[in-house]
Amino acid sequence: MSVRRRTTLRAVAAATVAIALAAGCSNANSGAGKGGGGGATGVLTIGKPDGPQTNNSNPFLSTSAGATLGYRFMIYEPLAMTNMIKPTEKADPWLATDWEWESNFTKVTFTLDERAKWADGKDLTADDVEFTFNLLKKHPALNGNGIPFDGIAVEGGKVVLTFKESQFVNQNKIIQTFIVPKHIWEKVDNPETWPNRTPVGSGPYKLKTFTPQTTTLVATPTYWNGKTKVKELRYTAYNDNSAATTALATGKVEWSFVFMPNHKQLFIDKDPKNHKLWFPSGLGIHGLWFNTARKPLDNPALRKAMAMVVDRNAIHIQAQATLYPEITNPTGIPLPAGEPFLAPEYQGANTKPDVPGAKKLLAEAGFTLEGGVLKDPSGKPVTLTFTDPAGWNDYITGLAIIKDNVKQLGIEAKVKTQTAEAWGVDVANGNFDATLHWTNSGATPYDMYQNVMDGALLQPIGKSSQLGNFGRFKNDEATAALKEYANAKDEPTRTKALHTVQKIFVEQAPMIPTAAAPIGAEYSTKNWIGWPTEANPYAPPQHTQPSALEIVLNLTPAK
Repeated sequence: MSVRRRTTLRAVAAATVAIALAAGCSNANSGAGKGGGGGATGVLTIGKPDGPQTNNSNPFLSTSAGATLGYRFMIYEPLAMTNMIKPTEKADPWLATDWEWESNFTKVTFTLDERAKWADGKDLTADDVEFTFNLLKKHPALNGNGIPFDGIAVEGGKVVLTFKESQFVNQNKIIQTFIVPKHIWEKVDNPETWPNRTPVGSGPYKLKTFTPQTTTLVATPTYWNGKTKVKELRYTAYNDNSAATTALATGKVEWSFVFMPNHKQLFIDKDPKNHKLWFPSGLGIHGLWFNTARKPLDNPALRKAMAMVVDRNAIHIQAQATLYPEITNPTGIPLPAGEPFLAPEYQGANTKPDVPGAKKLLAEAGFTLEGGVLKDPSGKPVTLTFTDPAGWNDYITGLAIIKDNVKQLGIEAKVKTQTAEAWGVDVANGNFDATLHWTNSGATPYDMYQNVMDGALLQPIGKSSQLGNFGRFKNDEATAALKEYANAKDEPTRTKALHTVQKIFVEQAPMIPTAAAPIGAEYSTKNWIGWPTEANPYAPPQHTQPSALEIVLNLTPAK
């Protein structure tokens, strides 16, 4: 499995946030590291099993190399830095020193750090922030979080955003927005397709070289918020998990998230002192997304029947090597963390396979089983193609298990592999039958469900959906309930709306949850120390998370 993007975070409490920047942001550089390998030369090596990349550093495009490898977070900075594994905590100020919400989350005012500068030496001002938000408002393809911007203005040197509806659930998404330089982006004819091959940001790193296999970033000597200990970042794109695992085991790569069927033997035991991993999880999930706009998957009875026969425990053991938490509730909500959010009717429910029940459901919906072949109500055999990137062993194994599971219903399925880049494009455009994919995550299950079910994100087949709802799920009641949750003024209203969403999710089955989504990583302490851990969970350890920059700034050479 590759590192998966999971960018949606739940809102923090309203109020002016005044927390000091992470300590690593102001550490003065003390020169080369004392340890061997990368630390001795100030280099940190990072790897991903996503195959060759195309030169594209557009920070707003989820399909760009900057997003896939994660280096966009080192070049572009947010207004504030949130912690995905503790999303209800107040965020750390970053480009903004202060922000204040008012009027039921329909207005926010940002006070910017006057020290902030772009890597080319120009001042980062309120005009840049205003320009960035207007850019996202004008170009939906760049507005990855689907923020419904209304008013965007500079007032007294501060940036003021107003919205027609409450942004309670979008607070963290808004304050985490990448800010880009107006003096560069205003000259771009089509920012939605611009590859941005010489990116200029306010972050501590700039792009040095790019090849399909390796991307190198170097520290910016004039970084506005202090100096960095890590002088160079090298991102290598490996063809598959096996190659990336070998690189980790031998020390060639020091930071990654690679699925390993036997992580102790393959990684930890190679250097027990320095090889570490930590896999915290939030309330996001992995699962089999259905393209509900394609026949026969437009039939909810077929989707639900498939959900009823999938063996999650087999996936947990065989596909995920017990590394990711198992999903045991049909709502998909990870337990025990999500227990308080479960609707009463699903408390105690389980995902134990029920083949007879699934067959009964299909028969009632007009499906027939003839000679071991399931036929839809029109008499056409049900055949499906499951797709995922080659080399993502956990997903490919999971698809093989699901393929065998649905065979019990007479469904003939095949597994197709692609490059990660081609797969990402196909998923966004709705060019698939079913695929294992992750969801967004947050402090409540809202973000997970909204990512899968929100009709406000719906795009027609063939038009790229950067925001979610890749399965083109359309259910007006679900969309209304999600909107009610987002705009509710009290917790009872939110609870009722969330229970409605759960019921639709179970009964309509837009996707089959297969595991809680980990936001972890493997890393080495041989050359660099200061990584987030269970004892010091200042950030999720994955290097494609927004807080990856905070991690790099917190690293110091090992003694």
